[in-house]
Amino acid sequence: MSELRRSSHGDHILAVVSDRSAAARSALAASWVRSSAWYGLDPENTGAPRTLGANELGQARERIEPLLHAAQANLDRLFLAVGSTGCCVLFTDHHGVPVDRRGVASDDDTFHRWGLWTGAVWSEQAEGTNGIGTCLAEERPLTIHREQHFHARNTTLSCTVAPIYDHQGRLAAALDVSSCRADLTEGFVGLIATAVADAARRIEAENFRRVFPKARVLFAGDPERGGGLLAVDRDDLVVGATRAARLAYGLTDARLAQPLPADTLLFPDEDRGEDLSELERSGLQRALARTSGNVSAAAKALGISRATLHRKLAGLGLHRRA
Repeated sequence: MSELRRSSHGDHILAVVSDRSAAARSALAASWVRSSAWYGLDPENTGAPRTLGANELGQARERIEPLLHAAQANLDRLFLAVGSTGCCVLFTDHHGVPVDRRGVASDDDTFHRWGLWTGAVWSEQAEGTNGIGTCLAEERPLTIHREQHFHARNTTLSCTVAPIYDHQGRLAAALDVSSCRADLTEGFVGLIATAVADAARRIEAENFRRVFPKARVLFAGDPERGGGLLAVDRDDLVVGATRAARLAYGLTDARLAQPLPADTLLFPDEDRGEDLSELERSGLQRALARTSGNVSAAAKALGISRATLHRKLAGLGLHRRA
């Protein structure tokens, strides 16, 4: 990269930062302002990104290990989709440090030289506006393309990133696809963004299921807005919710700590008129459903005689074959 290009980029950054109204008009300009005014960074800095030592990187991996394990299959799947196009895949912790990556061996030297490697620190505070750091700072999917980067030395990169939230809805990681290719088109960047966002949601879902292995996991919320997942125990009480579900239903840790019937949450406007007979009816219906309507098998599962079950069914107006 020529000294003239770096100077031109730096001058442009400083001109935008000096405009007091720029941050209000543009999310990108707001990030540049943070990089300059908040973090005191210089767009002309030519130093490579800071890299953690082996012990620090090991500790970072250990802190995110359950989520990292849940991500493996989806990291592989995403890399199969983009790896042959000159892209690498990075999985970072919430500090912007890649703890795992996928890349083609022939591209490794290039990506290592640019800091797209495990242990490099890509927080916005350290590197200014960049895909990983700015995604984590703003908690939203985004692409930082070439000259949108704060540091001039990063303007050959294009980085598309999505945030990843843990089972309690807390920001925990980021998923990044980065490229150094000069011919990366806007259309292809859009396809990458869709693939990254989908992979991030699948990772969240896999992690959620692993955290609640004995619960039923229900899709809830508005499908047009991505929806969310609820974990429901055998008593039909909600015991967990993803970030999307928490936002959709106004759930907090405090509310989830209290008994919360799933149907009350999912169907708040229904007047159930629930009493003991309704609960018994529901229990018997579920037992019969599990045995495909076989009364004898259902009675055995419930620990009562077939005659008793027949009497209960008759009393509730339910009739099933023996």
